Amino acid sequence: MADETLPRRKFLLGAGLAGVATGLAGGLPADAQTAPPAAKPPANAEPETFLTLTATEAAFMSAMADTIIPADELSPSGTDCGVVAFIDRQLAGAYGAGAKMYRSGPYQRGKPEQGYQLALTPRDYFAAGIAATNDWSRKTYGKDFDRLSVADRATALKAMEEGKAQFEHFSATAFFNRVLGIVMEGFFSDPMYGGNRNKVAWQMLGFPGLPATYADKVDAYHNKRYVAPPRSIADFS
Repeated sequence: MADETLPRRKFLLGAGLAGVATGLAGGLPADAQTAPPAAKPPANAEPETFLTLTATEAAFMSAMADTIIPADELSPSGTDCGVVAFIDRQLAGAYGAGAKMYRSGPYQRGKPEQGYQLALTPRDYFAAGIAATNDWSRKTYGKDFDRLSVADRATALKAMEEGKAQFEHFSATAFFNRVLGIVMEGFFSDPMYGGNRNKVAWQMLGFPGLPATYADKVDAYHNKRYVAPPRSIADFS
């Protein structure tokens, strides 16, 4: 969030916007505080080319990513970390097409713990959610979500999370949670999928990367901090 009086990194590690807004106590663990500073990704010489996101959708996702993960001394912004590229690739692929999802109905209103209950593919769901969010944003603020100020974006996200934003035939809270989830996935994913550029999220956490390659060090470093440059799947190809 833009309010840096709040411990943003705790939010990135799993807290919701409402929880952060109440003010979480404490900072990162001592080990995390001594992790090497995250490297900044190189600036893109050309505009991002997307596989499926429209210009309006890409602008929305960029605003979402940068509101949830603003740039600070620990990492670049969500967009600079490749979060939107990750989302675009996911929605353009099998996941976005609803591969391995049961979509033959009947579609009835279910409980939140029952998970996704719509006929839409994930790609269609995000398209509908973005349209619904922008429609509500225009009615509430007079402009699309990506054109709001940083403070208004944060307020809008809190309203969505808390169910105070009323979308037309769409759950604002459910959509907020799905956007939050895929933004987090992009930030912490293996860089080969488009997000976490230069392994900035892993460097921030002190995560060494592909865990299967460190099996021989488990016993030697039991209850000890292990420091090593993070390595992704692509580093072993």
